[in-house]
Amino acid sequence: MRLKITLEYFTSPGEELILVLSDGKSIAMEYVAGGRWEASLEMPSKAAALEYSFELHRGGQCVRREWGHHSVPEPVVRQGSPTGEGAGASTCSATGALEIRDRWQDRPEDSPFWTKAFTDVIFKRKQTSPKRSGNVAFTVPCARIRKNETLAITGSGKMFGDWKKFVQLKPTDAPLWSVTLNVKEPFEYKFVILDAKTGTPKIWESGTNHLFTEVPANCDLLEIRDIVPEFETVPWRGAGTAIPVFSLRSETSFGVGEFKDLKKLVDWAALTGQGIIQLLPINDTTMTGTWTDSYPYNANSTFALHPQFIHLPDAGVKADKGYKVLQKELNALPVVDYERVNKEKNRLLKEAFEAGGQEVMSGAAYKKFYSANKDWLVPYAAFCTLRDINGTPEFGKWKSLSEYSETKVKSFCRRHKSDTDFYCYVQFCLDAQLKEAVEYAHSKGVAIKGDLPIGISRTSVDAWQFPHLFNLDSQAGAPPDAFAADGQNWGLPTYNWEEMAKDGYAWWKARLRKMSEYFDAFRIDHILGFFRIWEIPMGVKSGLLGHFNPALPYSADELRGRGFNPDSQLFVPDPHRDGWYHPRIASQNTEDYQRLNDSLKNAYNDLYNDFFYHRHNGFWKECAMRKLPALLDSTGMLACGEDLGMIPACVPEVMKELRILSLEIQRMPKSPQKTFDEPWTYPYLSVCATGTHDTSTLRGWWEEDRTMSERFFHEILHCDGTAPYFCEPWICERIVNQHLNSPSMLCVLPLQDWMSIDGEVRYQGKPEDERINIPAIPRHYWRWRMHITLEDLLSRTDFNRTIHDLISDSGRG
Repeated sequence: MRLKITLEYFTSPGEELILVLSDGKSIAMEYVAGGRWEASLEMPSKAAALEYSFELHRGGQCVRREWGHHSVPEPVVRQGSPTGEGAGASTCSATGALEIRDRWQDRPEDSPFWTKAFTDVIFKRKQTSPKRSGNVAFTVPCARIRKNETLAITGSGKMFGDWKKFVQLKPTDAPLWSVTLNVKEPFEYKFVILDAKTGTPKIWESGTNHLFTEVPANCDLLEIRDIVPEFETVPWRGAGTAIPVFSLRSETSFGVGEFKDLKKLVDWAALTGQGIIQLLPINDTTMTGTWTDSYPYNANSTFALHPQFIHLPDAGVKADKGYKVLQKELNALPVVDYERVNKEKNRLLKEAFEAGGQEVMSGAAYKKFYSANKDWLVPYAAFCTLRDINGTPEFGKWKSLSEYSETKVKSFCRRHKSDTDFYCYVQFCLDAQLKEAVEYAHSKGVAIKGDLPIGISRTSVDAWQFPHLFNLDSQAGAPPDAFAADGQNWGLPTYNWEEMAKDGYAWWKARLRKMSEYFDAFRIDHILGFFRIWEIPMGVKSGLLGHFNPALPYSADELRGRGFNPDSQLFVPDPHRDGWYHPRIASQNTEDYQRLNDSLKNAYNDLYNDFFYHRHNGFWKECAMRKLPALLDSTGMLACGEDLGMIPACVPEVMKELRILSLEIQRMPKSPQKTFDEPWTYPYLSVCATGTHDTSTLRGWWEEDRTMSERFFHEILHCDGTAPYFCEPWICERIVNQHLNSPSMLCVLPLQDWMSIDGEVRYQGKPEDERINIPAIPRHYWRWRMHITLEDLLSRTDFNRTIHDLISDSGRG
């Protein structure tokens, strides 16, 4: 089949357009006239689908690439219509000619709707293969069409009954819609959104009519792809719940939340009109077998799932009398007993593996799983076995295997086959159980949102296998903020971005692709880390002694020239460049600052503010734009950023450019002039929440600072009189309602705050008991569990109706 691709693009002198094919070949496009370029190629009659994209070159170098790619379906023989009119007429052999009038594609304004959260779940509809029966095809992107809507084309002339007939397009490759018509004469046309059930028009395309003037003469099929319909629609907004998997409680769990419990949570979400569930990291964090392993952001593998989330009976464990007695005892605990739960689960899993594990591993399902995951699975299984043998995850103490060697690891796995097979078996069961829960969620129209930790553990498979990708001599953290006055020291190594760039960030892309097997959206923990990280020297605990990396420090001579001593408490030395210094964070609290005269204090404040808020903006933006676009586009997940704390101006700029949803927390306003943020002012591309796992709950926050809650009562809730001492259900409901009625695309609230609006459903103990994490405590025990079971939650008819009505009345869903 002869294929001609044309594109309108106005270039400057010395520039040319290149057509890049999916097989790696490139074709220089030929300039025709009026900004139009074209390229021709032959496609074999039995060729598979072809993908292509456009590049702008200058002087033989690529200076601009478009976003995404275009595709040509497999050549098909188009069959005639019995009527010979409209859609479905004409015939053509696969050896004919196809012309595509395409367009340059930048990242769409509505690109969040192009993600799998919408195409595969929220707006999911059955995809069809385009039927090329006719001589003119229209393929257009239309991502915001909801499940109860469909897209149609209408226009002038007999084919459309002079604007009275609507020919429906079919969803082909979401969010693309396509229809093929038998065109015999020029016509005007528009696209229309119809009610899917009645077929009646709901929204007409904005702007003037399109005009089709050229009936195909030199090709069998002309495909029009250079149109993007614009509709004035009400922006879609959704609601959801945030909760760690370990915090779920059901009658069938085993002292800790499990992947299987997600099904019941999905049932509750669907019942109340919610469309998304947000989780904390679910990777394996087993290091020492103690409660300190409960920290979900210190995984031993960025690929492996945590064994604690497994449902034992579905992994071969017999639910006998002993099992049920232990299950009842553990489920009765108010919080997770991390050590005992994991110890018992591990014991029972080993018994089940010894009884039937090898039979499972000889099956086709396991072999398929192993083949797809062996690159990380084998090193992980070896790591866990070596950790057990040596009694430590510190691989530097593993003698001959202290440095990773693929040959040595394979040999080790052969010698310790039973042990390493066990860990592979457990991962297989976890993978199957989680995918089953996710598939169930999708069947209910509920998307699952994961969490991408910014760091990796220095005692992890990743650090062992790829040490060159990380700065193992430094620690990542965060400068002081509302969470922690001393800053945060996570103890995690920082990334060697220069080394990662050499293979196109392959490790990151593999990590994200693995996440996308389970998640439709993801939260980028500490998105600022992709711009710069707060780096703390090894051996130092306080985040106050950290510095930015990468950064543009000052030379000692420059500081002396401004009247400052670079060796004073006002500065910290750059560990990568001798003789260069960073202003110390919160240095105004030091004795050396207090000794400065007023003139030097003002000069230092100017230098300090410039360094922390202005000096790096362009530099950090450039750093982020080298990484983020490639990583985000490696999967189809909806990206949401955690952008709280001290954020430079370049961060919101990049997030807006890449359509990454921001995080909005009312008690943590992004403007320093505000004490509380107003939800009604939030940007559309955002996730609003009443709190996070790092904050107290609504009720806890209300009781922490009486002065603050009193102000909130009057300034935000606009109430008179004295604020109640406790955060009463009606106050919680009003705050929740404010968030639901915000412009934010997503309103995702902690389960504790949803339950707080009902006096009977809410937790009856101290609000601080419901807090998940306290960032100021480096070794916090992550163990909170919901106080009622999911089965009980589902039975609370009045409460669930209230949630449903609040969501529905706010226009979400």
